[in-house]
Order: sequence, then C-alpha cells, then structure tokens
Amino acid sequence: MDRLMYGCLLVQTVQEPDSMGKLRCLRACVIRSLYHMYEPFSSRVSKNPPLPESTPNSLHNSKCLLFWCSKVVGTRPESTWEFNFKFRKQYPKFKSGCRNGLQLPRQYQDVHFNPDHDCCLLQVTTLNFIFTPVVLGMTLTLFTISVSTDMRHHRVRLVFQDCPVWNGRKPKSEQGLQIVLDPVHSVRVMDWWHPQYPFSSSA
Repeated sequence: MDRLMYGCLLVQTVQEPDSMGKLRCLRACVIRSLYHMYEPFSSRVSKNPPLPESTPNSLHNSKCLLFWCSKVVGTRPESTWEFNFKFRKQYPKFKSGCRNGLQLPRQYQDVHFNPDHDCCLLQVTTLNFIFTPVVLGMTLTLFTISVSTDMRHHRVRLVFQDCPVWNGRKPKSEQGLQIVLDPVHSVRVMDWWHPQYPFSSSA
C-alpha cells in the first residue's frame, strides 16, 4: 500500500464518527501516521541498509511472541523466504515490583494505550527455506550477524533460552535452542512505529 494512502487511512479511521468518542490507541496511531506522511520521520526508516553495519543489541533478552515465515516471489529472479520474529522487550524486576515511576491519569490511559508497546519485529530474508524449531515464549539471549560459509553472503545466528540473562552474564549457547539462517540476503529490525511493522488490529 502506498505510504501516503496508508497514512491517510490511519487519520481517517481516527476521525470517523464512531471513533471520535474512542480515544483508545490515539497516540500510537498519530505516531505511525507521522512515520508514513512526515518526511523527516519517513526518511529515517527509508534510508536503512538491507544489512546493518553491526549486530543490533536492542533485541537482547526480548521475548518471542510470534513467528511466521513466507515465500517472497517477484523481488528477485529467484524466490526468497522471509522469517519474521515478533519480540517484546523484557526488563529486570525491581524489589519494589514496579518499573515505571509515574502513572498516567485514568482519563489519558486509553489515549496512551498501545498493545505493541516495547515490541519490534526481526525480519530475516534468506535465499532458501530453512527449518526452524518452535521458539514461541522463549527469550532471545544471543543474536549475531557474520559472514556466510560461502564468503559471499551473511549468516544469522539466534539463541533462545527459557528465561532472560541479566547482570552482564554471558549466555550459555550450548544450553539454549539455536537457529542458524544461512545464506542471508537482508536483516531488518522494525520498531512498532515502522511503516512496515504488522501492528496489532486492536491498535
């Protein structure tokens, strides 16, 4: 869908009569609209290279919520496969049991509500289909991008464990569940406001 058209649809949805009295997720919709229609914001995401210069560390200790893969036809002479991992960031639990200090007033909670808060999508495109184990509900403790064995492409290695690894401890890869994607054509990490992020229908 065209970027401008999608942004207009977001704004139109918020302005519909049935939605005027429903402020739920309004803040998230406005932010997504800006990344579709406001050039200074949209240019940030459009300039991202197919492969990051270094391995992103923002996914460390994130919990895998969803996983799906699909065959991509038409973008290249040969077919490719997209492996998508939806993550939610996890934070250490403090003794007080509360991470956030100030709480929003009740009348603003619907406006600020966002089911995809702290979520992001890891999208890895490979040149062929690769079998992957089930990692739903597990925590990503290791994520590396290196040169492929053929020295022409790249290789992605993911290690999942049952719980996060805190306090600077190094994860024990031999104890986790490992996924190796090789050869890799592109790697993208998309935050919830990214135009191509598959946001929740309730947002």
